[in-house]
Amino acid sequence: MFKRILLKLSGESLMGEQNYGIDANRLNAYARQIKQIADKGVQVGIVIGGGNIFRGLSGATKGFDRVKGDQMGMLATVINSLALSSALQSIGQKVRVLTAIRMEPIGEFYSKQKAIESLESGAVTIFSAGTGNPYFTTDTGSALRAIEIEADVMLKGTRVDGIYTADPEKDPNAKKFTDITYDEIYNRNLRIMDLTATTMCKENNMPIYVFDMDTEGNLLRVINGEPIGTLVHN
Repeated sequence: MFKRILLKLSGESLMGEQNYGIDANRLNAYARQIKQIADKGVQVGIVIGGGNIFRGLSGATKGFDRVKGDQMGMLATVINSLALSSALQSIGQKVRVLTAIRMEPIGEFYSKQKAIESLESGAVTIFSAGTGNPYFTTDTGSALRAIEIEADVMLKGTRVDGIYTADPEKDPNAKKFTDITYDEIYNRNLRIMDLTATTMCKENNMPIYVFDMDTEGNLLRVINGEPIGTLVHN
């Protein structure tokens, strides 16, 4: 059983059945799953992407300046963080939003001390605005926060149930790994996260567990030690 986790959620997953924005059903399902494990005494830190609203990198291909595009992406993660915090509050879960860029009163400015105090008080703590810097993804932001808060593991909730030899949505013969080393991920060129994030986790010995978050109840199964995803380790 993990005592403290960093949960990485993708912005795209929040779209649910929609093509854009936030699906209330998916948002509420996530909130229920998160409250379930918080009720068991797990300290939960969360990073959410912003791809359901805006992606800096794709914005750059459409003529946006890359730095401004990334800043727009950071703001998209803040919108998602506020939505999730609202969904958690509505079901009675204590929650706090910390931002990597100063924007009181929307959220409090991030510091490790504030984050740890918040986690230890039983509040689900959402880290928004990525790292606060352009050219870094929310994957890197979640790796950084996981290491900073000294999480036991980084849980990467996706729409697939782990890491495969190839994209299981495109290749019916793709085989799933139950566990895999960072070196093997590099050698096989498997892009579970961007290289910066993967390297940070490798160098700081932060295990990553990739699982399907969109099936309700799976987050609790992971916490209970059920082998439903893929563990990445040194």
